[in-house]
Amino acid sequence: MSLIQRQSIVAGLRELPVGGTAADFLDYLTVEAGLSDNTILAYGRDLREFLGYCRDQGVGEIGDVAVRRVQVYLGELARRDMSENSAKRALVAIRMFLRFAKLRGLIEDAGDEILETPKTWQRLPIVCNKQQVLKLLEAPSPEEPFYLRDRAMLELLYATGVRASELAGLRTTDLNLDIGYLRCFGKGNKERVIPLGKMAITATLEYLRDLRPKLVKPKTQPFVLLSRTGGPLSRIEVWRLVKKYAMRAGMPRNVTVHTLRHCFATHLLSGGADLRSVQEMLGHVDIGTTQIYTHVDHERLRRIHKKFHPRP
Repeated sequence: MSLIQRQSIVAGLRELPVGGTAADFLDYLTVEAGLSDNTILAYGRDLREFLGYCRDQGVGEIGDVAVRRVQVYLGELARRDMSENSAKRALVAIRMFLRFAKLRGLIEDAGDEILETPKTWQRLPIVCNKQQVLKLLEAPSPEEPFYLRDRAMLELLYATGVRASELAGLRTTDLNLDIGYLRCFGKGNKERVIPLGKMAITATLEYLRDLRPKLVKPKTQPFVLLSRTGGPLSRIEVWRLVKKYAMRAGMPRNVTVHTLRHCFATHLLSGGADLRSVQEMLGHVDIGTTQIYTHVDHERLRRIHKKFHPRP
């Protein structure tokens, strides 16, 4: 997280009931909870919304934030038609804040037994077939100035299943193209190593050799994917580029950069990969998160049923 982002969160919370403990709470999320920068930013926004609500209700300090008020606030979120996932994340942020406040002796009850995380419907991810993904990978045109970069970006996303933020943060030292793998740091700054296929290796080598040196500026840091100004591509730019090429390839409008992560997992499983290996490559803590991909590939389920069911 940049200093400017951190200062923005602290400034946004300082005038609310959290007071001057905002910086300490951010340190708690980073050091003790081990959360990623993006998660901390999201939690900071959620907490700012909640504490702003508390202030409007006449709450002047942390000790006056009662568990009952949290429950009423969650009801407010439901009336705003907030998505289930967003409401769940907001509750997690509030619970972590109350837990932190209790550790600091600022409140007596963090409400852990009362504030249960709401159950959410498990939606099946959007997955494209292999022919659609191939069209997407071939969407960049050789006549375009950033063709080599964008082709490498798409190949790396599909070859590894990394998140947009993980790819944007990839450094040249994280690549070992001779052996064929990359190293990335996911949620909670957890490191994992993912193999690369020949197509991704070739596309990345060509970009690193023929285009990246032309984008490098005096203050350029060793990120793999660079913008025209020599800075690293942001995760938003990665998202925008994938949307651009998905539209060019005639794919559904709801295809995003995360769709390639879903395709990576589903296509691996349909090819015979075991669930535990896919879990490790995706960086999922809970294998239950990975299991959802077993429900997406209907052809794979049909083959398993035909092979193992006693009546053909």
